[in-house]
Amino acid sequence: MEPKMPMKINRQWVYLAVFAAAFLILPNFFTGLVGNPVTEVDYKTFVAMIEEGSVESVLVEDSRIEFTALNDEGEEAVFITGRMEDPALTERLLATNAKFTQEIIPEESPLLNFFLIWILPMVLLYALWNFMMRRLQGRVGGLGGSEMKFGKSNVMVYAASETGKTFADVAGQDEAKEALWEVIDFLHNPQKYREIGAKMPKEILLVGPPGTGKTLLAKAVAGEAKVPFFSISGSEFMEMFVGVGAARVRDLFNQAQAKAPCIVFIDEIDTIGKSRNLSGITGNDERDQTLNQLLNEMDGFSSEKGVVILAATNKPEVLDKALLRPGRFDRRIPLELPDIAGREAILRVHAKTVKMTEDVDLKGIAKYTPGSSGADLANLINEGALHAVKEGRSEITQSDLEYALEIILAGYQRKNAILSKEDKLAIAYHEIGHAIVAAKQTDSAPVNKISIIPRTSGVLGYTMQSEETDQILMSREKFLNKIVTYMGGRSAEEVILNTVTSGAENDIEAATAIARAMVTRYGMSEKFDMMALETINNPYLGTDVTSLVSNETSAKIDDEVLRIITFAHEKAKEIIRENVPKMHELANYLLEKETMTGEEFMEMLEEKDDGG
Repeated sequence: MEPKMPMKINRQWVYLAVFAAAFLILPNFFTGLVGNPVTEVDYKTFVAMIEEGSVESVLVEDSRIEFTALNDEGEEAVFITGRMEDPALTERLLATNAKFTQEIIPEESPLLNFFLIWILPMVLLYALWNFMMRRLQGRVGGLGGSEMKFGKSNVMVYAASETGKTFADVAGQDEAKEALWEVIDFLHNPQKYREIGAKMPKEILLVGPPGTGKTLLAKAVAGEAKVPFFSISGSEFMEMFVGVGAARVRDLFNQAQAKAPCIVFIDEIDTIGKSRNLSGITGNDERDQTLNQLLNEMDGFSSEKGVVILAATNKPEVLDKALLRPGRFDRRIPLELPDIAGREAILRVHAKTVKMTEDVDLKGIAKYTPGSSGADLANLINEGALHAVKEGRSEITQSDLEYALEIILAGYQRKNAILSKEDKLAIAYHEIGHAIVAAKQTDSAPVNKISIIPRTSGVLGYTMQSEETDQILMSREKFLNKIVTYMGGRSAEEVILNTVTSGAENDIEAATAIARAMVTRYGMSEKFDMMALETINNPYLGTDVTSLVSNETSAKIDDEVLRIITFAHEKAKEIIRENVPKMHELANYLLEKETMTGEEFMEMLEEKDDGG
């Protein structure tokens, strides 16, 4: 998905605001600047000044009296006072040489008042609304800077050579590239497909977790096919006005057919293609109209026109069934998280854009990043480059990538964090507990690094493990070993320090999640055999879980999960008790160095005890 530019402040609005402020403020400013200073006096003083003969002129207003007189320095000055009921005022003024007058209030016109109070504000509001709508229309759609309309799609169009991407830029998705090569071949050689009577799918849905390269792959298809590429996000069809989305769909397909053969890519199609059954009673007229228009446009052209529609989503389960029926998005291409070979290939693609030393081990980095997407790996390379610049190097080294890996996994180091001796001791034994329990079990991933340096993510220490190969199938024994390893930190606190701390929070959550999945999804519980107890609705996001059991069965599931956790906890404590001397030795070393490599850990662990 193309990044959106941040909204810029409209200069005309700024000018309008400045003008309005100047209109309101400047008159008062200049009046105060050029006018004479005014002195307020009480009425008694005013009368005394009349009797003294110092008053030169008087203006009687509705609620006040303004007059000029000589001040204490003998200079003419302006004075004001409040008006009082004083019938003798006129006689006093007549007895002097002062000029005086009564303010004449002009008679108000009802028609003028009606205009000023009602008509003028409405005219101003209409003018403001018209101005805003014109500015909004100029932002929401169209191409090339021409006069914009609401019904124009905000599509980005790339010429045949402007995507800048080919299949060489896409790594770790070999199966997806192979499936899409047919589309490229069809766009290049449509005749051989027509001769045999084959119909190439004109709509293809790319599904997969975020960051797996769906948008990149779509651009690469257009780059390989050397055809124009239309790119738009599903959210850009939606507006507050009903009918705007449908108009934009029509405009998009009109543009596409005018430039056929071409590829149209709709990112986040679930925004407009969400199942209408999910809308409930309220519904969404704008989204429904947009979806109906999309379905009509998809049915309105054939693959022979050379317009191929690619769409992407990470929530395929919410798409309307009408979108997925045969003849529409009937070909689904999954993009999965890359395996270790795929991660290495992705790292090498991104390594081409930066300078690296020859001894950088990208395969080793790939081992440390299971479950990472292509976007995650691109970010890792960039973080490594930033660290190299920070350290004053012109090339990325292995240490830069390892530093970037730690940042992504655990956050930045909290260099100013102050921990008590008791806390540091507990953290050291906690992490060594994880490491020893992992090392003493079969089928456990080897320990690569141990650290007790606090991190900005809230992690006070960590034990890093990495598998030599990706674990595609996990046995019951491997799951149990993982849970036992998670229990190692808390067990070390109990056995060595005879206490427990809050440091095991994340361990408890991870262990419980694995134990529950073993019971409810993987059929690894004797009590429930192979009974399905819950299901994951979205395999790519993994957050939407549906329970398939009664409340009574749910309580039994909790009991079974607790049984697994208790078993693992006891096994971890047993391993710790058998290795108390090594616990002390390794913890003291970690307290001194704060960081320990996997090689250092295994070397010390395998050493004979003194006197042994």
